[in-house]
Amino acid sequence: MLSILGVLGGAGGLAAIATVVVQRGKFKADAADTLTDAALTLVQPLRTRVAELEETALVTRAQLEATREQVQQLRATVWDLRRTLDRWREAILAQDATLRRVRAMVQDGEDDRHRR
Repeated sequence: MLSILGVLGGAGGLAAIATVVVQRGKFKADAADTLTDAALTLVQPLRTRVAELEETALVTRAQLEATREQVQQLRATVWDLRRTLDRWREAILAQDATLRRVRAMVQDGEDDRHRR
């Protein structure tokens, strides 16, 4: 009879141990699900913000490139105008300067600029 009780008790003990092991596995799975959900909840806004920042960076880079091109064009224009003013100044300050020559030089310069 003790043998039978021992077997039944042993079986009950095994059942209890099996229940604890199964419950422990379920607890780990539930904990993993909870952590995963929490992580996704925290990560999703960050992903959204990163996507927004990447889009803003692309727009900003395009604007920067356009601005660089405009600056380059402005530099070329300023350089060209400075060359023209230097030529006119030399013509005006020349020893043999005449009003007719200066006017002709200015007119030629204007004609050249209109042809471009």
